[in-house]
Amino acid sequence: MRAVVTGGAGFLGSHLCDLLIEKGWDVFCVDNLLTGAGANVASLKRHPRFRFVQQDVSQFIEINEPVDAVLHFASPASPPDYLKYPIETMKVGALGTHNTLGLALAKRARFMLASTSECYGDPAISPQPESYWGNVNPVGPRGVYDEAKRFAEALTMAYCRFHGVDTRIVRIFNTYGPRMRLNDGRALPNFLYQALSGLPITVYGDGKQTRSFCYVSDLMDGIYRLLESKEHEPVNIGNPHEITILEFAERIRQLAGTNTPIEFRPLPQDDPKQRCPDISKARRVLGWEPKVSLEDGLQRTYDYFRQKVAETSAKN
Repeated sequence: MRAVVTGGAGFLGSHLCDLLIEKGWDVFCVDNLLTGAGANVASLKRHPRFRFVQQDVSQFIEINEPVDAVLHFASPASPPDYLKYPIETMKVGALGTHNTLGLALAKRARFMLASTSECYGDPAISPQPESYWGNVNPVGPRGVYDEAKRFAEALTMAYCRFHGVDTRIVRIFNTYGPRMRLNDGRALPNFLYQALSGLPITVYGDGKQTRSFCYVSDLMDGIYRLLESKEHEPVNIGNPHEITILEFAERIRQLAGTNTPIEFRPLPQDDPKQRCPDISKARRVLGWEPKVSLEDGLQRTYDYFRQKVAETSAKN
């Protein structure tokens, strides 16, 4: 079995490559390294069943070998990234999805789209079920990511219905773990990096907005179960345990054993007030639910970040 993973050198993509190799797949990893890092797949580059190609998937993808699955995970995924690369974000969501669906169609392969909870925008209901159509500002600064993913979902379903492509759509909620970038810009890496560096922890707004955090190994388990299923319509994968950003910042301070202050800054435009998945469908269709507690996951991630911060300090 051979899989093509776009964005395979990113945080999630590299963990997905690891899992597929572990499951016995050959993996063809495609990444232009705009926000990914070669270091994330360095250990795989010597593996006989792994190949890496540096390419922008917004351009035509040519693979001569048979392909059994195409998993489209390429995209900037944190607000600082897609605000820095708005056009690239739109292109990889539109052209990249079109190219990867075309590859799946040509190879008669399964297709999986890595979508996002951002499809729900700033939700009017919580937790968010897959049936909720969302509350998205299409012309706001976050719209480049939200609407790219919503378009990608629509295009995926069009290829499923019109061309009969065997598609999957996973709506990924906040995920964390090793290989997140120190300067990622999302709450968890920001808080860990700041706490470990003795910097003030920056909380946007009053900190009462909520998030739910899923450890990366749980997410990968859900993704693989979805890939092996027959479900074509979107499925939420995330941890339904909800926590306020302020409480989360306090947990990070306790974990790091620091008294570094918390600084409050203005809430960015269209920042969602609640983000929590309804995982009833994942439980029913996939037999999946998260297993790693926030305490265990944070400890594993903290250990990784502590090592990375120490390495960065040693270089400087």
